[in-house]
Amino acid sequence: MMKRFLPFLMLSLTGFSTPIQAADSWGINGEEKARIQVTVVDLLCELTGNCADNCGDGTRQLGLLQDDGTLLLPAKNNDIFAGATADLIPFCGKKIEADGLLIKKDQITMFALQFKRELPDGKWSRANWFTKDWAERNGQDADRWFEKDPTIKAELERTGILGLPGVPYVPQ
Repeated sequence: MMKRFLPFLMLSLTGFSTPIQAADSWGINGEEKARIQVTVVDLLCELTGNCADNCGDGTRQLGLLQDDGTLLLPAKNNDIFAGATADLIPFCGKKIEADGLLIKKDQITMFALQFKRELPDGKWSRANWFTKDWAERNGQDADRWFEKDPTIKAELERTGILGLPGVPYVPQ
């Protein structure tokens, strides 16, 4: 009788100590699911020596530095039309475990962040802090935030929908 329950017992014991999170495929050409241990860095600081306190407090693009010196660009998080800075800024200068997709195309490798946790034993969290922060800052629901954002609206007013001042968009 005990033999039948042993696999369930083992699964329950290991299941609670192992993170359940795992990257979801996005169907992007050249993507690979990856779980990596990296240090969150200020890209400008890493590349030029122009460094700011706390990685610029979210005003700069962040990078993921691997132990072998490889620098990865976290180009995306789980929020639509948003980068990963909001998710990574609390970890500036810290070592994290990042779960997501390595996307390799020609000479470019990017990382689409889906989950993250501080090492050695931080709690896993989904990479969707941008919309949470946006909703808090703007006092409204972040669903389709990009249609409501005052900065985007002002830029569209200034440059037009094509990004070319004075060139009207004519739907066909």
